[in-house]
Amino acid sequence: MLRGIQVKSALYSVAILAGLGGAAALAAQAAIEQDGLVYWSDGDSGRLPGGTKFRLHGVDAPETRSLKQRGGADCEAEREQGYIAKERVIELTRGKEIAVTRDYGLDRYKRLVVDISIDGEDLATRLVAEGNHQVWDYDGGAPKPDWCSPHRRLTTSGQVSP
Repeated sequence: MLRGIQVKSALYSVAILAGLGGAAALAAQAAIEQDGLVYWSDGDSGRLPGGTKFRLHGVDAPETRSLKQRGGADCEAEREQGYIAKERVIELTRGKEIAVTRDYGLDRYKRLVVDISIDGEDLATRLVAEGNHQVWDYDGGAPKPDWCSPHRRLTTSGQVSP
């Protein structure tokens, strides 16, 4: 009889843990798709409303970090363009309905690589069309776009200057 009670207790424990695991998975998914402010650390990465670190898939924005930092801008012009790109992505997402439309998994920095839409429009496509970002196969090992060449200067409206 005691053994039957132990088995029954173990089965209840497993059922409870499985239920908690399912609830946690649903909560994580809801956090990614919930309304709220997206924090942008630069023009192509940041944190989703639930705190999940992310990177936009298939695009690159100029870097905003110092030239002296690892992974920072290659020139001061890139850094300036990076702040313009970041400002634009903040403007586009402020107060909008944000949805993660595709999850590509984690990158080497443990960020979730995602496609994001704002009010039903793909964010990366819009940013590239406006000239703030460049198409980049981040995951495929393509060389990073050159933001320091003279023809890549962005204006405050996001357009490439002549």
